[in-house]
Amino acid sequence: MTEPEMLLKELAPQVLGVLVRRYGQFDSAEDAVQEALLAASVQWPREGIPDNPRAWLTSVASRRLIDEFRSENARRRREVDVTLGDTTPDVSDRDDTLDLLFLCAHPALSGPSQLALTLRAVGGLTTAEIAQAFLVPESTMAQRISRAKQLIRRSGRGFESPPEAERGERLRVVRQVLYLIFNEGYTASGGPALQRAELTAEAIRLARMLHKLLPDDTETKGLLALMLLTDARTKARTDRGGNLIPLDSQDRSLWNKEQITEGVSLVSASLGRGPLGPYQIQAAIAALHDEATSDAETDWAQILALYEVLERISPGPVVTLNRAVAVARAQGPLAGLAVLADLDGDARMEGNHRVEAVRAHLLERAGFRQEAQAAFARAAKLTASAPERRYLEGKALTLLEQ
Repeated sequence: MTEPEMLLKELAPQVLGVLVRRYGQFDSAEDAVQEALLAASVQWPREGIPDNPRAWLTSVASRRLIDEFRSENARRRREVDVTLGDTTPDVSDRDDTLDLLFLCAHPALSGPSQLALTLRAVGGLTTAEIAQAFLVPESTMAQRISRAKQLIRRSGRGFESPPEAERGERLRVVRQVLYLIFNEGYTASGGPALQRAELTAEAIRLARMLHKLLPDDTETKGLLALMLLTDARTKARTDRGGNLIPLDSQDRSLWNKEQITEGVSLVSASLGRGPLGPYQIQAAIAALHDEATSDAETDWAQILALYEVLERISPGPVVTLNRAVAVARAQGPLAGLAVLADLDGDARMEGNHRVEAVRAHLLERAGFRQEAQAAFARAAKLTASAPERRYLEGKALTLLEQ
């Protein structure tokens, strides 16, 4: 990514925050900012970055927005009267990014809409880029984003920070949105590639931004640590042909040492300094994986202990699934299969290939090759990810031939 592109991504939410705070029209302001970003992407590489790029973007976006207000005459007369009194853009140093994140995590929006709106408004991704990332037509994504913006507008909620009583829940949703963006990038739900680097990079960038805005929030620190420690393994996850390499077979010399060091430091700085949350625990688990010199040296007993804590404070089927793996590594595959049985019939995991994939691995380790082969085959049929499907089909074929 070039310097102008990086700068535009950093400034986009700040400029949008200025316009929304000043004019109170989220949908129109967001469109105006996108136009300003497009103008900058054309002019800056040719003419150079202006001395005050934020002021430049704010000025251009403000002009676009005021032109729109002028053109709508009677229907927007009230907005025109308010906004045209002073057309000098607000270029103060105030950063409204956190309020913008809270707005995108509006409780009235669905999860997919929160993801899309965050990537569009705060991440600066185009509608086409977001549609491609989530494997839907651009028209579908455009409608989803448009509906989200209209819903926020109809809600009448201003751009001010949420009341103190809502702030904790809104922040939890913001962290969850960033975590979901990262997960979709790290292991894509479908398509030809195992991961989408642009999404993981964007999630990490936004998590850094949130951590900068809330440096004392231990769960945000834990979230950033978790992303860094997980993303550190990226280069070792696939071979040159894009085929999946499981964690226990990865070349750990390819793991990003700088990310691991930073992630471990963040984990150490978060634990014991505030309420214990799920992201801190998951980051601690990731740190144990990353600091082990080999799969054989991994401290599975400690990982299992952490999953047991995680399941107490943040129970869910995915946590149970991961605990089953930890139990199998610490106590044997039969013990892991017993934990996995708790998920049988759980509607929340219906159609999730990972349950069958874990079952297959544990059955294989326990020596039940025929049952493992059938489970690998079932898992392969359930996933929409081509690399995962190839890996699972390969495992099933190998067991069939033995």
